[in-house]
Order: sequence, then C-alpha cells, then structure tokens
Amino acid sequence: MHQGVQDFLDFLAVEKRLSANTLAAYRNDLLQLVEFLQTRKASSEPAPDWSDVTRDDIQAFVLHLKERGYVPATVARKVAAVRSFFRYLRRMGVIASDPTKSVDSPRVARSLPSALTPEEVAALLAQPAKSSTPEARRDRAALELLYATGMRVTELVSLNVDDLNLISRDLRCVGKGGRERLVPISPRAAQALEDYLNGARAMLLRDKSERALFLNHRGERLTRQGFWLIVKTYAKAANISSSITPHTLRHSCAARMLAEGADIGSVRELLGHVSIATTQVYQQVAAKQLVRTVTGREEGQ
Repeated sequence: MHQGVQDFLDFLAVEKRLSANTLAAYRNDLLQLVEFLQTRKASSEPAPDWSDVTRDDIQAFVLHLKERGYVPATVARKVAAVRSFFRYLRRMGVIASDPTKSVDSPRVARSLPSALTPEEVAALLAQPAKSSTPEARRDRAALELLYATGMRVTELVSLNVDDLNLISRDLRCVGKGGRERLVPISPRAAQALEDYLNGARAMLLRDKSERALFLNHRGERLTRQGFWLIVKTYAKAANISSSITPHTLRHSCAARMLAEGADIGSVRELLGHVSIATTQVYQQVAAKQLVRTVTGREEGQ
C-alpha cells in the first residue's frame, strides 16, 4: 500500500509539479489512511491492497477522522486527497472501481480570508524599524516586500539575490507549479531591501557561495517556519490581537490594492493566481474593510 502512495506522490511531483509543501500534505493524509486501513483489516489474509478497499472502508475512515476531533475543513481536505488518490489508481488500472465515488465530504462554509487593517499593517511594519541589528533590517525588508507584492511565504524565502533587480525595481518569482512571474517592487520595499543588502546581509552571511536573499542567524536560507515566528513576534509587539500568519499579509496586500482601485486582472497577475475567481474573493474582503472603516463596525452588525 505504501508503494501505491509513493507512486502517486511521484506522479504529482513530476506531472503536476506540485510544491513540496503540498506533496507533504498529501503524504500525511494518505499515510493516515494506510494506517487506518491496515488496523481495520489486520486480520485479513493475505495482507490487504488497494483493490480490497470498499466504500464502507472509506466511510469508516471519514467517521474515524470526525471522532478524532478534526474540524470539517480538515476532514474535507483529507477526503479530497483520498479521492484524488483513488482516481489516480483507477486511471492506472490498479483498481476496477473507485470506492470514494459516492462518499460525501463534510460541508465547509467558505469564510473570507483574514486581512489586517491599514492601521494594523502600519503598526506591524514599524516594529523592525525600531532596531538596526542585521536581523531587524532583514525582517523589515522581508515584511515590506511581502506586503508590497503579496507573495506567498514559500516564494519569499525561496528568493535568491540574483532574482532581485533594485535598478528596475522588480524581481523574478517562481510560484506554484514552477510558474515564473515578474513582480514589481514598491519604492518603500526597494529602500528596505537596499538597506538590508548594504551591510546587514553580509553580517549574517557565513558561506560566500550562499545565494539565498534572506538569511537566518546561521547564515543559511530563512525557512517558512522561521519567518512565521518572525511575523508572530512582531505582531505581538504591535499588540495585534487577531491571529496573523505570513499569508495574512498576502491577503492584506490584495485587499489594499483592490480598495485603492487596482484592476482585478493586475492583482491576479501579481499574486500568481491561476483562476480569476480566486482573486475576486478579495473584492469582498476590501468591501468588508471599507464598511468597517466608514461605520466602525463589521458588515451585517
């Protein structure tokens, strides 16, 4: 059963060009299914394979997830991963029929992406500017760049020095599926980046062959987890009570641009969305923020 999962992951990596983070999520979800099925069919002889899995097995797995306390959104994601896997097995001829075909997935109410107010953004971005350490100058550059461009955090930490052009004020970004896009940089973000590159990065650097733009205290590429902690630290210092992640700045960037009258097609291109429908969600976020700014309360209150 494990080999079937690995073959599927290889297919997603090569044919679909999914990111390492997405592949890790698929792996975790499918190995959880494998563990459940092996426990459920422990007494069967010979050892079970994917052709032995029935609709009842999949329904039992969904019930198992609910009993373990997973929220509907997480259960729905895991069921989606399992469905994709069995469709793959069916296409490959490994199974004769798809046991997930008539299995219901939990209904998940779609909530709007969370975005910071302009005041919260200003408070957040002001925090690293209070210090002149190499780490603080790095953090200011990274936060300013993230908010100015709406990049995904994986895209941000994957940047190399050579991807950046401060003269033309743009950078080369490699997004999901290996798709490249040229992203413009605001004057404010460019200034923060120039300040970081003029001395601060060199103070963090250990190996001169390292090309990563943003470095940690060991002189290595800053990780997603490391940057997540940086955002949390500054959010706490700025007294921002709402839950915030690096992705919140992406949401905030999109909402700000649309609120300022940017063309939705331009925002879509900047964010690297494949579907315009994904970008259109931020029009609702921008409208919600406008209501809050004008009336002092949330829409619908």
